[in-house]
Amino acid sequence: MTSTSNIVPQTRQIARSTLIVIAAFAIAKAISFAQTIIIANVFGVGREWDAYVTANSIPELIFTLIAGGALANAFIPVFTGHLASEDRSGAWKLASHVVNTVFTVTLLASVIAFVAAPWLVANQIAPGFTASQQAETVALMRILLISTLIFSVSGILMGILQSFNRFLLPALAPILFDVGILFGVVFLTDSFGVYGIAYGAVLGAALHLLIQVPGVIAVRARWTFSLGLNDPELWRIIRLMIPLVIGMFAFSYSFIVMNSIASRLGEGAVSALSWGWRLMQIPETLIGTAMGTVILPTLAALSTIGSVSAKRDAMNGALRFVLLATIPSAIGLIVVGRPLISLLEGGAFDSAATALVYNTLVFFMLGMVTQSMVEIAARAFYADKNTWIPLLASVANAVFNIGLAFVLSGVAAVEARGFSHQAALTFPSLGLQTDMGNVGGLALAQSIGFTVEIVILLVILARRWNGINARSLMVTTLKAVVASGVMAAAIMIVHAGFNAVDLFGRGRFFTAGLIGAEVVIGGVVFLITAQILRMQELRVLWGFLSPRVPATA
Repeated sequence: MTSTSNIVPQTRQIARSTLIVIAAFAIAKAISFAQTIIIANVFGVGREWDAYVTANSIPELIFTLIAGGALANAFIPVFTGHLASEDRSGAWKLASHVVNTVFTVTLLASVIAFVAAPWLVANQIAPGFTASQQAETVALMRILLISTLIFSVSGILMGILQSFNRFLLPALAPILFDVGILFGVVFLTDSFGVYGIAYGAVLGAALHLLIQVPGVIAVRARWTFSLGLNDPELWRIIRLMIPLVIGMFAFSYSFIVMNSIASRLGEGAVSALSWGWRLMQIPETLIGTAMGTVILPTLAALSTIGSVSAKRDAMNGALRFVLLATIPSAIGLIVVGRPLISLLEGGAFDSAATALVYNTLVFFMLGMVTQSMVEIAARAFYADKNTWIPLLASVANAVFNIGLAFVLSGVAAVEARGFSHQAALTFPSLGLQTDMGNVGGLALAQSIGFTVEIVILLVILARRWNGINARSLMVTTLKAVVASGVMAAAIMIVHAGFNAVDLFGRGRFFTAGLIGAEVVIGGVVFLITAQILRMQELRVLWGFLSPRVPATA
């Protein structure tokens, strides 16, 4: 079928689409890092940034539950099925109904959140804040709800374009969102303080939507004004969404609980949790989210035509790519993380803030590999239009996360004994201080939760698909760990050499250059070691990306 061949791309096309998404995400993260430096200088890990991070949690939750990943992962398989069956009119009818319904529901939820904001802040998401800080959080939340409304439409347009295997404009959209925030950071914070960042987020959301409009026009989208409440395909998506929404709520709620616990650990704890998460999300987004974004339409199309072996091979290849990329990224960021975070120092962000954020980052990085794998394994179930098993795995993640968060953060001991988040139990090998009564324990709890989730998903998937080529995954993991260990040793040797001749501490740009040199040297060492270990994935990946090198399956 011609249409199906267009919907199911070749492996080389998948690899290059992934490269496009990674490149776009990398630009977005570079802009985000520029924001981070400016924000860190102005707000540090103080009360204003605590308020912004907390204010964003409810608008983000509304988007996630109604128009975010839950909708995309339910919508794309059904929409792709219409395209693969050459039913374009049915596809656009369905898309119109989804856009109209989602925007209406998001509007109602946003109005409720706007009215209930004071109660939500005081009783649910920041009970440890002072009255003035709670008032500031309420005002920020109400501004950020506007961006949620815009994203409710933009997220669906992104899913439509991805269903056509058009990834460029959806990949550019996050860049423009970050440009909007950067505009707010650079030009509006002087006049409006932290509110300027919220205004920038609204501008960025509008740009996120507008950049995708030409792409939707190019695929000849047709929109009709109807909620389509009698459309069985709309209700099919809603039924698929229900487990996804519950699972995402469980994850989002676990983060709200973590934020609530952090608000009781002293000023700066909420910000440190946010900074650590933001930094961990850089490699996770570039690798796990990028690969998951590209592979879902392919898995969905393969599911439509009933090719289990092709699905198994596609998912296995995606997981091996994730392992190859995330393991050295996680180990490398732990090794260079402290000097990297020190680049943020200046203004309100001091060396104590660096230590606190690095503490959190290390524990987040321990779960970055498994979180990236979840991005692939969960989408394998979504492609089969099975959303209940990922729900069970996500709930298990949340249960472990929340339970361990209370234990590892030691919040009860902190409140009973009056500990501050600076109290310490030392881990000299990492140059790391934590009392497990601070945000490091919260990050570790989340990492353990993701590990539980991926184990559940892969065990069940292996039974459903008659295997997942587990041996190849284990071999890739082992070789990546060995090569990453050699890489880490090389970076530490180089870092010790730089320290011996007293090169650090000569300014931010000079330090950035030294870190860049360490990363390049570490990367070269990793590639050489991987070649010695005969990592097939590197050769195959190069074959996919180079037009002059024959690509093997």
